[in-house]
Amino acid sequence: MVRKNMVIRALLILTLLCVGILYAAQRPADNIDASRHPNLAEAQKLTNRAYDKLVEAQGANQFDMEGHAQKAKDLLVEASHEMKAAAMAANKH
Repeated sequence: MVRKNMVIRALLILTLLCVGILYAAQRPADNIDASRHPNLAEAQKLTNRAYDKLVEAQGANQFDMEGHAQKAKDLLVEASHEMKAAAMAANKH
């Protein structure tokens, strides 16, 4: 009985950990107003497409890409945030 409870607790912790990882691994935002900043909005859409292609590549490759695909995805999310910051800076002028 004690062992069963330990297994259940371990599975619960693992599940919560996986949910946390999935929540942290967000795709790039799509939040730039195209009517105000058409070039930035288009660039942001392209980062989303690139992100989606990386996800497909990770699914198609049944092997570890040594973390490079994940690093690229993280950088695309960061680039999307920077594009939003650029749009907000342009809005000030």
